[in-house]
Amino acid sequence: MKKKRVILIAGIIVALLLGGCGAQGTDMDEPDKSQGSDKNATVELTFAWWGNQTRNEMTQEVINLFMENNPNVEIDGQFAEWADYWNKLATASAGHTLPDLVQMDYKYLEQYANNKLLLDLTPYIEDGTIDVSNIDENNLNIGRVGEGIYGICLTVAPPALMYNKNLLDDNGITVKDNMTLEEFYDVCREVYEKTGYKTNINYGSEVYLEYLMRANGEVLFEKGRLGASSPASLEPFFEIYELGLDEGWHLEPSAFAERTLGSIEQDPLVYGTSPDNKSWCSFMWGNQLTAMQNAAPEGMDVAIVTYPSPDPVKSNFLKPSQLFSITVDSKNQDESAKFIDFLVNSVECNEIILCERGIQTNTVVGEAIMPKLGEKDQEAIKYVNEVVIPNSSQVNPAPPEGASEVISLLTKLEERVCYREITAEQAAQELFEQGNAIMGSK
Repeated sequence: MKKKRVILIAGIIVALLLGGCGAQGTDMDEPDKSQGSDKNATVELTFAWWGNQTRNEMTQEVINLFMENNPNVEIDGQFAEWADYWNKLATASAGHTLPDLVQMDYKYLEQYANNKLLLDLTPYIEDGTIDVSNIDENNLNIGRVGEGIYGICLTVAPPALMYNKNLLDDNGITVKDNMTLEEFYDVCREVYEKTGYKTNINYGSEVYLEYLMRANGEVLFEKGRLGASSPASLEPFFEIYELGLDEGWHLEPSAFAERTLGSIEQDPLVYGTSPDNKSWCSFMWGNQLTAMQNAAPEGMDVAIVTYPSPDPVKSNFLKPSQLFSITVDSKNQDESAKFIDFLVNSVECNEIILCERGIQTNTVVGEAIMPKLGEKDQEAIKYVNEVVIPNSSQVNPAPPEGASEVISLLTKLEERVCYREITAEQAAQELFEQGNAIMGSK
């Protein structure tokens, strides 16, 4: 686990170097519309994204479709696992060699936009190159930083606890939506006692910590400080690991030593050699259900319920799955804008994407692709419409500067708790003190 942690942490830390990476000699406010004016000239674009194998195959198919419809355009698709993606993007930022188009995460949008690495898409929206007429204003504003729009949100997705339905059904174990923490602990204990399978609590991510804090009306990040009122707000998250390891039902950290954190194909729910290094559940996003099912061993049925929480309505939310942005390093910004429009508005394109990236923000497109959806995609949409939307709250604001460094600190503290080097109380205290110091220095 430590080896892979270092990779993840390194990717996040490198992203912190973006502070001095504004592009040179470029007008940051207006797109460069001088490129690609010769319709017969070949336009070469690079497009980078993170994802699992299912997403990679779908995205390449989308690229091929766009190139068929636009014979003068060649797109070089570049993909990576989550941690490697941000490491590479940060390195490219420093050398002003960013791809033309990038898949952008909500948590990094403000950082990249404020460091003048992304293009303001407002002119392309205003002239109709990127048609946003079927996107709700709230979803459009997801990509807004200050007065500009720096990313178009294609889809949204909720947190989702995925689980091995066959395993639980065969052993007479039931799970439900909106479990309390105590109910979740009881399921973890029962699964471990009856099957030997263990639990994996969102290893290597801050998402579940934020989820728990939302139940108390708090956010993880505020401008210049953590949103936690005291270390006590952070302690319950670390206590889950502590309790699970003490009682034996949580995976030992050594189970992650040779795995890439964030990789669906290597997630303990679908990957492992014995119950001792496998998990009955995984803390994921709802749009990843199809990919997780595709990665599952033959015969496994992957199902979803909500994350456990003291207050599900306050905790649950719909998060922007990904945004798509044009970088200031792009030499073909017009064609890049046309590709974003294609992603957002083409029914044929989204019949390929389906719900792998989430639920489409373009309502017309979302309705049009419904007949094409597979069983798991329909299950994910039903989960959003019937479980999440009636019992959820507004998503947290995009994390401000300094959040990446705090997440790196959280990862280290989480690991130290799991290796029993510090207690949950000590981890919460360190995160509160050091996290506030980090945020206050930004």
